[in-house]
Amino acid sequence: MAPFRASPEFKELQEEALRGGEDIGSGFRRDLKLISEVQAPFRGVRRFFYVAFIAAAGISTFFTIPRLIFALQGGDGAPDFLETAGNAAINIGGIVVLVALFFWENKKEEEQITNISRNETLSRLPVRLSTNRITELVQLRDISRPVILAGSKASVTQAMQRAERYRTDLLKRGVLLIPVIFGASLKVQGKPKGFGTTRSAASAPSIGGDFEKRTESIAAKSRLRAEVRFKADIVSPEQWESWIRDQQESEGVTPGEDVYIILRLDGRVRRSGRGMPNWNDILKELPRLEDLLSKLER
Repeated sequence: MAPFRASPEFKELQEEALRGGEDIGSGFRRDLKLISEVQAPFRGVRRFFYVAFIAAAGISTFFTIPRLIFALQGGDGAPDFLETAGNAAINIGGIVVLVALFFWENKKEEEQITNISRNETLSRLPVRLSTNRITELVQLRDISRPVILAGSKASVTQAMQRAERYRTDLLKRGVLLIPVIFGASLKVQGKPKGFGTTRSAASAPSIGGDFEKRTESIAAKSRLRAEVRFKADIVSPEQWESWIRDQQESEGVTPGEDVYIILRLDGRVRRSGRGMPNWNDILKELPRLEDLLSKLER
């Protein structure tokens, strides 16, 4: 499945999902919305109260407007104009604010779904480990913290060389360097594929109730952990470059500029920045794999 998930067809399905498409697209979007609800569990509650308060303010305004008209006409029994106008203004102002908050929540949800979709695409991008095994980033969750170095060949090579000085300490923090050189996809087009590129890694079975499946999953995870080293090479460079350019556009960075992206142990983006990383800062920021903070990050 790795080649398909890294293919343009998979990206089209994601774009269809974000547009609210039918069939597969709508199903995929439902999954994204479920993940969004897990990450923001009180959004639905807030929107419920927004709608409830809007309805209450609307009903109050419905009864206040006739009183306001009666106050304008004056006469015996007419309510005080200033008090009635004040009540109407409060109700209308409340409706405006609550409607704005409701649409703001919807906008934040769409941004979150787009972000989740981008993270899902990243998790399905394939890499080649030092043992020549090809696997998806999703299989490296809980095992390593991938650090993507994207840019020109000179910048990426220099950053890799500097990282070698801190190799031992970075490995203790689970850092896995993934260099992405812009323009490399143009050089590999048309190349015949060897045995190393046609074979993809078997995905670790999902942990279910069955003891054998659970055992196989743990064993596969252990084998994969043993194969993870300091550096991994990308597979399907054009898909990697496409994802990085999308990420750059979403962060307001000029596409093609040197960037680095640090992932968490759970596969989500921890942070990113322009240029190449300062390894001293990364050593201070990232806890060791056996530390409590790392366990909380999984």
